[in-house]
Amino acid sequence: MAVGARDYIDKLLVKKYADEKVDNHDSMESMIDPQKMLDAMNDVATIQRNMFMLSQKLCTTCYAINAKAARYQKKADVA
Repeated sequence: MAVGARDYIDKLLVKKYADEKVDNHDSMESMIDPQKMLDAMNDVATIQRNMFMLSQKLCTTCYAINAKAARYQKKADVA
């Protein structure tokens, strides 16, 4: 799908509505404080990063414990 006017009617519509503003965000008042939202997002990201690091440490520790507890036995040679 191409972007832009293809025929004469589309070109006229583009000229007509080129200077029209559809959304005026400057006049809208947000119900949520943007700084509080960014702080909350930062807190969530920090928690997720810490949980990932703890998960990696736990995985490494469990691997080390399992490696130390492993008992290897020689198989009897079947000839």
